Amino acid sequence: MKTKKMKDIVSKAAPLLALILLFMILSMATDKFLTMNNMMNILRQTAVNGLISAAMLVVLITAGIDLSVGANAILCACVMGMLKNSLGITNPFILILACIITGLCVGFLNGLLLTKMHLPHPFVSTLGMKNVLCGLALLVVATKTISDFPAGVTFLGSSNLFKSADGFSGIPLCFVVLILIYGVYHFFLNKTALGRMIYCVGGNPEAARLSGINSDNVLIFVYSLSGFMCAIAGLVIVGRSAVANPSAAISPYDTDAIAACIIGGASFMGGKGTIWGTLIGALMISTIRNGLTLLNTSSSVQYIVIGMVIIAAVFIDVTRSRMEAKARRLAAK
Repeated sequence: MKTKKMKDIVSKAAPLLALILLFMILSMATDKFLTMNNMMNILRQTAVNGLISAAMLVVLITAGIDLSVGANAILCACVMGMLKNSLGITNPFILILACIITGLCVGFLNGLLLTKMHLPHPFVSTLGMKNVLCGLALLVVATKTISDFPAGVTFLGSSNLFKSADGFSGIPLCFVVLILIYGVYHFFLNKTALGRMIYCVGGNPEAARLSGINSDNVLIFVYSLSGFMCAIAGLVIVGRSAVANPSAAISPYDTDAIAACIIGGASFMGGKGTIWGTLIGALMISTIRNGLTLLNTSSSVQYIVIGMVIIAAVFIDVTRSRMEAKARRLAAK
């Protein structure tokens, strides 16, 4: 029992130790890395990936996947751009509400496609949805990049707290909001009945059925929650870049989110994952991208490195699952 508990502690601490090691390596590789403003830049980069990773986490816990998260976030941004440019709507409340409704509708539709059409795996439906959303993002803004959003829309992604006159850029508001959201997530997943149902549906579907849990309703809620988080990410993206760019729908937001979740302890097999582990994973992905940029590494090499990180994360997940399955078989004998 003590050995198992020790292994669990080591397993949970491993991502944090890896992040600390990564910080040490990059701080030695370039003196531009370990500066206060660059640290704030990493937090700013983490905000978007962290929000999308939170969307991905709840889906992975149910043994599913949502490959449309990135495209959904960009579509939400483009819908605001369409309302502003085509209809002349500049009221921040209406634009933000439209953004959130768009994300929720996409997530709800993903849930319906999975549960009511009985597709074999969410990989199929969400991959198809990703392509649909990429096309819609281009269509609603006529392939144009939209700018000049009202300050109320860009506030979340562009504001900084404790900015000083001596050159300190301040703490990104979007990262502070991310931490608050993660706190709510932690309480929801660990302290509420619905949160426990989500883990049960992913970890043991048969037990969930025998317990009277309506798995379809849980899955619809989970994918709707994923869509909501994508909408918040879309707001941050608009605030950070000051534009809604439909071409960004093909950016690797979904793969970065998967990597962050798996690094943080989630599993493709379902039933596992913590929101704080996901935060560490998101920080690691942002740190890698930031460090490679400071080292003047080409974008092609960055893609290769992130791809290798994803492969390594998946390998660790598969190996961990095999070891746990073997341990259960030995315990059953």
